[in-house]
Amino acid sequence: PFLHIFVNEEKKKVVAMKLIIKNVSFSYASVRALDKISIEIDEGEIVSLVGPNGAGKSTLLKCIDRILRPQKGVIFLDGKEVSRINSKELARMMGYVPQSTIEVFPFTVFDIVLMGRRPHIGWRVNEKDVEIVAQTLKFMGIEELGARYFDELSGGEKQKVAIARAIAQEPKILLLDEPTSNLDIRHQLEVMVIIRKLVQERGISAIMAIHDLNLASRFSDRLVMFKNHQIFTIGKPELVLNPKNIRETYGVEAQVTNGCSNKPHIIPIAPV
Repeated sequence: PFLHIFVNEEKKKVVAMKLIIKNVSFSYASVRALDKISIEIDEGEIVSLVGPNGAGKSTLLKCIDRILRPQKGVIFLDGKEVSRINSKELARMMGYVPQSTIEVFPFTVFDIVLMGRRPHIGWRVNEKDVEIVAQTLKFMGIEELGARYFDELSGGEKQKVAIARAIAQEPKILLLDEPTSNLDIRHQLEVMVIIRKLVQERGISAIMAIHDLNLASRFSDRLVMFKNHQIFTIGKPELVLNPKNIRETYGVEAQVTNGCSNKPHIIPIAPV
C-alpha cells in the first residue's frame, strides 16, 4: 500500500533527477564555510557527507536547498540552475530535514506531516493527501503519534516526524542533516533502513550530513569526506574510510575492520 501512493497508475518509479554542484563557495561574513565544492550526485544513490564539526557539511545542504545562497559557483538540478527554480517547484523536487525542528504552534503530528503536501495542494486538501500522510506515518512506524501534539514529543520522535514530513512531500532528492542525531540505536537503524528503502524503491537520491562513520559506511553508496571546508576525498566507503584518511581529517587514530556487508567498520583508538 505504501509503494502504491508513490508511483503512478502504471506503477512506474518516480522520475529521479541528477544534482550537479560546481565550484560552490560560501562564507558567513568573513568566515569561510565552503571552498570550491564540486560533486555530482547520481539518481538512486545515498551520498553521505562526513568530516569534523565545522567542515561545511550542513552549510552545503542549505546551499543545495537554497536556504543559503553561495557567493560563488552554481548548483544544477535536472539541468536547471537551482537559483532560477521557483520555490513551489523546488519544494516538489527536494525535501529537507534539518538537525532539529522547532514548532511553536500546537499542531498535531498529522498536521505537521500534512504540511509536507503543501507543494502539491491546490485550494484544499484532498483524499489523496490524507491517504499519503496516513501511509507515511505507518511506514515510519509512528501512526500512533498522529493525534498527539508535536511539542509534546521527545527529540527522537520529533526527528521521525520531520523525516515523515519530507517523505510526504514526495521529493526526487532528500536532504538530511544528521537524521539520526537524537535517536537511540534501534531507531537510528530503523531510520537508515527507511532511507535506504526509499532510495531503492523510488529511485530518488539521498544526501546526508552524518557524524556516525559506521552508519555512513553501512548505508551509503558514496562518501564525501570534508576537511577545512574543502572535499578531502570522495568515493565508496571502502576507499574513503581508512586509517590514514581518518587520521588526517579527524585527528584520530582508528582501526578499520571488515564489518557488516563487507563495509568498513571504524574503531576509534585515540586522538593524535
